[in-house]
Amino acid sequence: MQVQSMHFKARAKAGLADARLQQNLKKLSTKFVSARAASIQAIDFPATRAELKARRDRGLESLDLWLETFEREAARRGTTVLYAETTRDAARLVADIACTHDVKKVIKTKSMVTEELQLNAVLGEMGVQSIETDLGEYILQINDNEPPSHIIAPVVHKDKEQIADLFAATHGRERLSEIPDMTREAREVLRPHFLSADMGVTGGNFLIAETGSVALVTNEGNEGMCTVMPRVHVAVTGIEKVLPTLEDLALAMRLLPRSATGQVTANYFSLLTGPRETGDLDGPEHMYVVLVDGGRTGLIGGAFQEMLRCIRCGACMNHCPVYQKVGGHAYGWVYPGPMGSVLTPSYVGLDKALDLPQAATLCGECNAVCPVGIPLSDLLRKLREKQVERHLRPLPERLALAAWGFVAMRPALYAMLARLAVRVLERAGGSRRSIGRLPFGQGWTATREMPAPVGRTFRELYAAQRSHKG
Repeated sequence: MQVQSMHFKARAKAGLADARLQQNLKKLSTKFVSARAASIQAIDFPATRAELKARRDRGLESLDLWLETFEREAARRGTTVLYAETTRDAARLVADIACTHDVKKVIKTKSMVTEELQLNAVLGEMGVQSIETDLGEYILQINDNEPPSHIIAPVVHKDKEQIADLFAATHGRERLSEIPDMTREAREVLRPHFLSADMGVTGGNFLIAETGSVALVTNEGNEGMCTVMPRVHVAVTGIEKVLPTLEDLALAMRLLPRSATGQVTANYFSLLTGPRETGDLDGPEHMYVVLVDGGRTGLIGGAFQEMLRCIRCGACMNHCPVYQKVGGHAYGWVYPGPMGSVLTPSYVGLDKALDLPQAATLCGECNAVCPVGIPLSDLLRKLREKQVERHLRPLPERLALAAWGFVAMRPALYAMLARLAVRVLERAGGSRRSIGRLPFGQGWTATREMPAPVGRTFRELYAAQRSHKG
């Protein structure tokens, strides 16, 4: 997926103007937010989160050790583990595996890491057909390879009428309007691909070091078809996904489904440990795990290491007031919402995602719902600080902040200018006591009116109160 994060403002503006998108995004609050709130009532969320946070930190503090353990145990069970420093390297490794096994067709599950790799495009260039089998990802693929807008609900920006039109146009069948009927149609279209694919590609929600296993969590069951039926299975995931023990996995599974979709448990859970062995009735003949760095080690030991705890539940974006209004495509890369506003600058470069650290109100809702206690609003502030330090913000903004700093360091000047500003803005508000346009605040007043200040400043009120008490 090409990085388009430099165009956040234009994309956000387009999203705000799209009435249909605005209606579709309401599903986030009516479905995911309320479902999560109900599901966590059954557990001690603060205590469970604190325990999972501690366990994730334990794994990250000795990440090299646990990766070595995972590789050793996976190899002992017949899995080939490969490392890729960059996403390009990872895509090349998957392509090499396809060449080695004379693969003509690949079936895929939903995987955000393979979006980082632009894997479908890479496979297509070498003549390998790659079919998305997650229903949401399949819908996007037949819609001219549209990128996902959400990490767990990739097609949340579309409604069933749009999907019905797309199915009728693509499949050449009668237009269906009911979701169960459309789902059945997609299953009928995908079934031949499941039966004829040479290789299955999945992500990996977690890697279990002590057993060399890959854990997959889905709600559609397509991961079973992708991992069992083809003769080759390749799991592609980030190096940070490793958990030391099965006990860690059990704890993570108490929070992942609840935080993602409000489910107590996911519909399907697979723990894959090596290829088919003698006597097994099914399973792939060959299993590979491609571990992707792609900028992750750059976070270790630094101010943003806490982002590596992320378990990709999507709760932060479900609750984010900015995401709820502009949608995922505005963020311009694989990861939208608050997590994406931190990860994208960290992975692709701060200079390529200048507006993302600003794409937040810093309300702290993402902090409150994160199942691994990532202080996202604090990390966004740190990114803003880095932008200022590196002089990456626009010149007018830097000059305005410099002027503000100059005035704020001089209390007498600040008080005088505050009194003057209040009087001017109060007069500008007129009888309506609201300001429709500000010379230096068009970004604010273009979509809303600013209440005009009325009366005295805080300093004046405070001084008067002290004088009265005296």
